[in-house]
Amino acid sequence: MPREAVSENSRVALRIRSEDKAVIMRAVALAQTDMTDFILRTALREAHSVIEEHENVKLTQRDSRRVLDLLENPPAPNAKLRKAARALPKLP
Repeated sequence: MPREAVSENSRVALRIRSEDKAVIMRAVALAQTDMTDFILRTALREAHSVIEEHENVKLTQRDSRRVLDLLENPPAPNAKLRKAARALPKLP
């Protein structure tokens, strides 16, 4: 059964193979830092990269022009869109 998160604890525990720890320790020594700082900086850099990749949409130049064209010249609403609009609650 998973444990509940403890709000006043900012610790993170990792279980890693000894070979992986040795690689990290070597990198820590070469970077002349401590393990906490090294792991935190590396994890945060990767976390920001993953977040950016999932939150930003990258379009080709052709797709960008298509989106702008659709915004400036939207197609007429089809039957499904009209039905969905009728199903919206009426505002007071």
